[in-house]
Amino acid sequence: MDPATIALLGLICMFALIALHVPIGIAMAVVGVGGFASMTGWGPAVKLLASEPAATMANLDLAVIPLFMLMGSLAAAGGLAKDIFETAEALVGHRPGGLAATTIVASAGFGAVCGSSVATTATFGKVALPEMIARGYAKGSSAGAVAAGGTLGIIVPPSSIMVLYGVLTEESVLKLFTAAILPALLSVVLYLAAIWVVAWRNPEAMPGSAELPFRVRIFAIGRSWGAITLAVIVLGGIYSGVFTVNEAAAVGVVFSFLFALGRGKLNKDTFLSVLSDASVATVMIYVIVFGAMIFSYFISLSGVSSEMMGAIESLGLPPLGVIFVLVVIYLILGAFFDEVAAVVVTLPFVLPIILSLGYDPVWWGILNVALIGVGMLTPPIGINVMLLNAMRADIPLTAIYRGIMAFFLADCIRILILVLFPQVTLWLPSVM
Repeated sequence: MDPATIALLGLICMFALIALHVPIGIAMAVVGVGGFASMTGWGPAVKLLASEPAATMANLDLAVIPLFMLMGSLAAAGGLAKDIFETAEALVGHRPGGLAATTIVASAGFGAVCGSSVATTATFGKVALPEMIARGYAKGSSAGAVAAGGTLGIIVPPSSIMVLYGVLTEESVLKLFTAAILPALLSVVLYLAAIWVVAWRNPEAMPGSAELPFRVRIFAIGRSWGAITLAVIVLGGIYSGVFTVNEAAAVGVVFSFLFALGRGKLNKDTFLSVLSDASVATVMIYVIVFGAMIFSYFISLSGVSSEMMGAIESLGLPPLGVIFVLVVIYLILGAFFDEVAAVVVTLPFVLPIILSLGYDPVWWGILNVALIGVGMLTPPIGINVMLLNAMRADIPLTAIYRGIMAFFLADCIRILILVLFPQVTLWLPSVM
């Protein structure tokens, strides 16, 4: 049996294992070892089970992931998300669509200290969703704003998925963070524009509320001093060169801990819960990375990537046509997988194609993350949508999907801009 056929069978087996609810990292490792063994023998294949986890654990760049996870858990426990939301609410909540806009801005702010789409969605599903519904917002519109805002958790730096992409592709994590700034701002602006259009066309879905006195609104800015300080320390330290990414994450953990402790938000049970949440998320990511590394060895040895590039060239599509095909594929994948799984499963196949077409891997990394975020809103699954439906069973799935349509259209515009104008992503890294 030729290696390409073995790779195809391995891919089918991997998706079959995933469909049987085998953890994705385990499924990739099993298929990787089995496929590698079929081509080289069991001795070298079994050694991968020791060498790849050891190499991954020794990678200092990956050490930032547990730190970011812990910082995000401590920030949530310390009430930083609620502070950001209340500040934004006081400033713009009185306008039609103001609370939805508040949710988007607050999600972006929390994403800067969290780095996870699912965690951002879950947090604002508790903080913002009840507030919007209580103020008369349509349930579907409210849930749509929360689900869309959750996707900002992975595009706003620092982002754990960008760290993972940087490690797997050997690209600079700092360069990826820098490249993500303008696309993240573009995401926020387009989401706010979508809210304005919805509020203009259907004021009953996103009504305004009573405007607070100017003095109260100014005072409200002070509520989010903790979140602002944390973002300035972490991001300012990284971009100014005062801290490395790892050092900034460590400092962020300490600040988040002291803030939560000083607020009286940490007791024994809460602290253990924070450690548990961060540990579970970290272990999940590391297991996926172990599996991805082993699976990548198998795919590289099979030569299937070269055959895929040959097949694509035979189609006669221009490079931009290939990119649009990949865009559609990632929108579908994002509907079924979380952000980590969607990136690591496809990277061994897709990255060689991107490089062969002459595209910048940093540009593709940011576009890749953006695509996964859009996929998390896409029917028939949409991870963020399913999460909100599980949290609020009283909101039908059909209502949530109607609520995200304006945001989905905004995302389509954003993806089109990022594809057609790569400099939106690459300009800032080139001047810093």
